[in-house]
Amino acid sequence: MATDRLHIIGLQTDLRWRDPQANLNHFDGLLAPLESTPCDVVILPEMFTTGFSWPPVDAAPDAPQPLDWMQSWARRLDAAIVGSVACHDGQGHARNRCWFVPPEGAPTFYDKRHLFSLAGEHNHFTAGEERSEVEYKGFRILLQVCYDLRFPVFSRNNGEHPYDMAIFVANWPATRAAAWRTLLQARAIENQCYVAGINRSGADGNGHAYSGDSLIVDFAGTVLADAKSTGLPSTLKAVAVREELSAFRARLPFLDDADRFTLG
Repeated sequence: MATDRLHIIGLQTDLRWRDPQANLNHFDGLLAPLESTPCDVVILPEMFTTGFSWPPVDAAPDAPQPLDWMQSWARRLDAAIVGSVACHDGQGHARNRCWFVPPEGAPTFYDKRHLFSLAGEHNHFTAGEERSEVEYKGFRILLQVCYDLRFPVFSRNNGEHPYDMAIFVANWPATRAAAWRTLLQARAIENQCYVAGINRSGADGNGHAYSGDSLIVDFAGTVLADAKSTGLPSTLKAVAVREELSAFRARLPFLDDADRFTLG
């Protein structure tokens, strides 16, 4: 059912290194309080079951599978759950796969296109080739993962039916936090859309520190929710309002003048 207001919640938190069951148990504790909170979309970080690592860790046969777990929570909260996991695609490829799991209907996924070669991610995962946009409650949502944020052409809002929000799930290190914050606002401004960038906090098994800095930004680049550089867990909340977005685009129709191209 379409709505004029989309309640967004982002869960920034530390992740247990390569321990899917511990992470799912941890998120159980973070999601349970949301049953009494208005929410339409709940966003988790990149590789939320393992931290940014490889190869994929398969769940034990008697443990919840990540997608099943996401579907269960989506139904329980009556909200879409978004987050990426390292997984095998059934065709012999490892993927960094971002799932958008609605409370009803089939899940949608996006395979990370820009693999982080500086850390060797491209040696262990197969890159995705296609963008993925989801229609949900009357909002069109673009799915993106971490390093994709640095490549504005791939996320450019240049279609006949522009998307309304871009979601970036991430494990973005503290050493480059200024770039993360700046680029999230830039993607919102240039695409005249809401942007939710949900990062992890804490430190991973390779010793990399994460300051968090998760942001939810509106179509003008105004910050609606900010976890700041604390390195601590944080729950971000914001509301995307269709009427405000439409009025802003009508008043400043910059997208009409955008370059038109086909992504290759």
